[in-house]
Amino acid sequence: MPAAAQIPLSMLLVFAAAKLLAELFERLGQPAIVGEILAGVLLGPQVLGWMTPGDSLRILSDLGVMFLLFRVGLEVKASELMKVGGTALVVATAGVILPFFAGWGICTLWGQPRIESIFTGAAMVATSVGITAHVLASRGLLDLRASRVILAAAVVDDVLGLIVLALVSGMAKGGVNYLDTALTAALALGFTVFVARFGTRAARQVLPRMHAALRIAEGEFALAMTLLFALSLLAVFAGVAAIIGAFLAGMALSESAGTRLHDLTDGVAELLTPFFLVGIGLHFDVRAFAGGGTLLLALVLLAAAVLSKFIGCGAGALGMGRTDAIRVGVGMVPRGEVGMVVAQIGLNLGVLPNSVYGTIVFLSVATTLIAPPLLKLAFRAPTQLERDVIESG
Repeated sequence: MPAAAQIPLSMLLVFAAAKLLAELFERLGQPAIVGEILAGVLLGPQVLGWMTPGDSLRILSDLGVMFLLFRVGLEVKASELMKVGGTALVVATAGVILPFFAGWGICTLWGQPRIESIFTGAAMVATSVGITAHVLASRGLLDLRASRVILAAAVVDDVLGLIVLALVSGMAKGGVNYLDTALTAALALGFTVFVARFGTRAARQVLPRMHAALRIAEGEFALAMTLLFALSLLAVFAGVAAIIGAFLAGMALSESAGTRLHDLTDGVAELLTPFFLVGIGLHFDVRAFAGGGTLLLALVLLAAAVLSKFIGCGAGALGMGRTDAIRVGVGMVPRGEVGMVVAQIGLNLGVLPNSVYGTIVFLSVATTLIAPPLLKLAFRAPTQLERDVIESG
């Protein structure tokens, strides 16, 4: 096959398969996102073998989740998110502590080496905000209080997860630099809070003037994309994920973005998001469970991964009432690509064998598949007040 055909063929396979299975799952009454992730499993090395994770797909996947979070940010006002900041901090903290010690404890009891057990616990800390955000956005539920807590808690979770990962990586290398870890955490938290607090005001005052002065076509979109990539880059240098910067960029524009910007962003996100979801499914590898003991450990860890986030985050949100606590607990369950990043770091450091790496990847994919149906159940019956909030928004 000509080399020039590789990219369009890969894009055709990924996009078409994702949308076909999304349509199938919608007709079956299940979230479309589950079908798109399973499309990756189907196309991947373990089933048809038509696709393997590679650099080009990874770039499209990274762009897909960035635009997904940017689009979600456009629907969320910073002022509303800041109102639930206290609850989100409690939710995120509880949702880090319980999964970490659950993963560490289970692996220790299973007889795994200490550093492997700690890395497994660190991988269970992460929350993939992209998955939950996609489900909530597709159902028009971002205006609900529970949704705002989930989004805010996921941002805080990213900072706390960074601290845990830095500590665990330092232990794997033979020593922890607590000063560097504290400075990195302070920078990450400061960047996030600063942009969330002042980004909307700055964007509302500056960008309309810049747009009025531009002569190029789609000037507002060009400015928005510049801000998206700039804040994503700054987020990485600040120590948090690029998707947090993308989300903050969208939120900064939420009160000044025009209808045209929303429409163009929706179009790009609809094109690229399937590559992010399919990319998660492509990493599923059944070879990690060649031994029965490994499979049993993976299933036990999966149950712990779901329950620890549900119980920890749900307990942190109990002050909001039982219904919202359940929604928050479910919304923080998916690990997605974030858990796989932790596993990859452990593999590169030489402290995780392939079997443990495969187990963590399985956890990431499985929790991501489990979360959308659970979210559909948790949010299936909005109250009349909640319906009024959605309609007014």
